[in-house]
Amino acid sequence: MSFRRFRSNPKTLGDVNMVTEELKNLYYKRLLPIEKYYSFHHFHSPSYEDADFDNKPMVLVMGQYSTGKTTFIRYLVEQDFPGSRVGPEPTTDCFTALMYGKTEGIIPGNALTVDPKKPFRNLDPFGNAFLNRFQCAQMPNKILESISIIDTPGILTAAKKKLSRGYDFPAVLRWFAERVDRIILLFDAHKLEFSDELTRAFGALLGYEDKLRVVLNKADRVDSQQLMRVYGALMWSLGKVFRTPEILKVYIGSFWSEPRQTCDHYQLIELEEEDLLTDIRNLPRNAAVRRLNDLVKRARLVRAHAHIISYLKQEMPTIFCKESKKHNLIYQLPVIFTKIQQQQRVPAGDFPDCTKMQEKLLGQDFSKFKTLKPSLMASLDKLLSTDIANLVPLLQQQELRKKSLHGVLDGEFLGTFRRDHFKRDPFKELRDDESSVADFDEWAVEKYKPKYDEIFYNLRPNEGKLSGTKVKEWMTGTLLPNSVLAHIWRLSDVDGDGMLDDEEFALAVHLIEGKLEGHWLPRELPSHLVPPSKRMSTASDDE
Repeated sequence: MSFRRFRSNPKTLGDVNMVTEELKNLYYKRLLPIEKYYSFHHFHSPSYEDADFDNKPMVLVMGQYSTGKTTFIRYLVEQDFPGSRVGPEPTTDCFTALMYGKTEGIIPGNALTVDPKKPFRNLDPFGNAFLNRFQCAQMPNKILESISIIDTPGILTAAKKKLSRGYDFPAVLRWFAERVDRIILLFDAHKLEFSDELTRAFGALLGYEDKLRVVLNKADRVDSQQLMRVYGALMWSLGKVFRTPEILKVYIGSFWSEPRQTCDHYQLIELEEEDLLTDIRNLPRNAAVRRLNDLVKRARLVRAHAHIISYLKQEMPTIFCKESKKHNLIYQLPVIFTKIQQQQRVPAGDFPDCTKMQEKLLGQDFSKFKTLKPSLMASLDKLLSTDIANLVPLLQQQELRKKSLHGVLDGEFLGTFRRDHFKRDPFKELRDDESSVADFDEWAVEKYKPKYDEIFYNLRPNEGKLSGTKVKEWMTGTLLPNSVLAHIWRLSDVDGDGMLDDEEFALAVHLIEGKLEGHWLPRELPSHLVPPSKRMSTASDDE
């Protein structure tokens, strides 16, 4: 497959930049002046910067230790990344942001907070205890050209709950939850446990349930009866924590690129994997919509905040009994919220958490609060009623033009083993018009070909070629994930005819054996693996 297929065309980039620039202008012109006037950042999140609008969609991966977080990320990016460690104990002891870079390397946390091109400058208030455990791993990777991924420390179990991290872990999670596009929460199918720290982490995610995707990982390691019991227990526990009428979507899977164990629910795992990867694949397409949605949520919170601050200012005495009146107003804050809802017609859902607001108000000087400024409130109303609506047509145009992600997340690889694809080409071959000119060195597969030919002829080829259906039936017996097998098919079907001859089949088996031995698959077929009979055709295609 040509990498050119995944490079955004200029029109798409223009639309994205246009929407992003307009969102920036609206924020700086309409919303930021109100935030500053009413000291919004003292009570809630810091003000947005350019990097918050310009950065790629981010995926936050979290869960208890040994649930497969780092392995899940390696599965997505199809390679190891700097600083990654995998093990049964808490091996990931820091937050790691995986981002695209032309060269591979690690940037420490303190350096990240002073880089205006990175969206992490507002993490500085968490101090050195956190920044020493925060890093950015940069590497050249096609997936990371479109999204960034945040790997998190394993959430401690009950046995380790007395250990202190040295920083406010739930607050850091909430900071990321506000800014990321998707939150992947992993659970282990044969080690389901809800610790105190996990419960506090859930509290940090309240209000961002729309971004949350729960994954019951390693589901191939339990039988179907155990899986149903674990699934039911997980749903019951999540319902107690989030207390929402909607049931959270839980994906059942085994997210790594190694062979899965044979189980009765193998097909279910494949379908669930496809659904989750499709959801992640659509993040770049929906990035601008998410930014607009977050801006509207923030604008509504700013409006409620302005009314709260103005009401408190008006209720304060001019000279005497200021401190007692302040404490009385803080105590009556729930009643004040209700009055503002009725008088100003502000929806209840726009108000901040009352308890947290009371805590913040204790350290504030009410005499410095400001009353409502009509011009600022009119500007905010125009933002919510008119300006945002004018951006919707641009967002619709952008969504039509956005492309899929590369690799295991490529939408054209997903579903290639589904029944509706069997009618013509069960692997949905994708042509490669950018093959490198093959040299005429020795074919790396040649010495293994007699062994592979025996398998080939046992499958009874027709006129010297195997159909996609026959190859698919044999390949799925390796228990490798469908996304991996689809990638192997794409590499092996060199001439793009939807069938495999003896050389192409030998190449496919060679790639499968390499994958089973733990090697990474090549992104594009290197010249030494191109079958000899296909080298002239690939060279002439390039010409």
